[in-house]
Amino acid sequence: MVELNSVSKIYNEGTSQAFEALKSIDMHINKGEVAILSGVSGSGKSTLLSLIAGLDKPSSGKIVVEGELISKLPDLHASAYRAKTIGVIFQHFNLLESLSVEENVIVPLINSGLDMQTITVMAEKSMKLAAISHKASQEVKALSGGEKQRCAIARALVHEPELILCDEPTANLDRANSLKFIEILQSLHAMGKTVIVATHDPLFEGLSFVSKVLSMEDGEIVNSEQRE
Repeated sequence: MVELNSVSKIYNEGTSQAFEALKSIDMHINKGEVAILSGVSGSGKSTLLSLIAGLDKPSSGKIVVEGELISKLPDLHASAYRAKTIGVIFQHFNLLESLSVEENVIVPLINSGLDMQTITVMAEKSMKLAAISHKASQEVKALSGGEKQRCAIARALVHEPELILCDEPTANLDRANSLKFIEILQSLHAMGKTVIVATHDPLFEGLSFVSKVLSMEDGEIVNSEQRE
């Protein structure tokens, strides 16, 4: 599903401020696996996710997702790749505060070419999975942190992607809402989705449905533990 070969990322390359955020990363995630990228802030987890999502490009190396080489995709093609293949759940939600939950959820489908009836059905299905249907008409700015996270989850899932990327998804949640997120994660695993979670939250340690734990430090994978 996801394969990285000798992937490096250098910011400000060729200057005195050059910083190597990722150092020759090799990684393989199988279809249907739940993988955890663990490590302290600054270890390279978020940078790695952004490269897999096609939001940024590596300085060197190859990234292949579902057989497609995405590491050199032009921006327009990278956007199409994300719309087709990937759902991203951001740490800070990245929602449109003045819109309702349902309006936020349908945003990724606006340019899909689908009719409004189909879009509404897909949004309802996604909101139900994320346990936020009861807030469909509520403006996002009036939601709690946990509700905003569930709205963000519904938006990430609305186009039914096969790969879900989660960047520190519980960093802004209390324990109760973090556990609710983990329940949704388990549901995604049961559906056969491939999930990669970047986190340093100890709640993710020892989860029975996690397939692989990749420990990161200073831009490198220092340990890889296969659990299934």
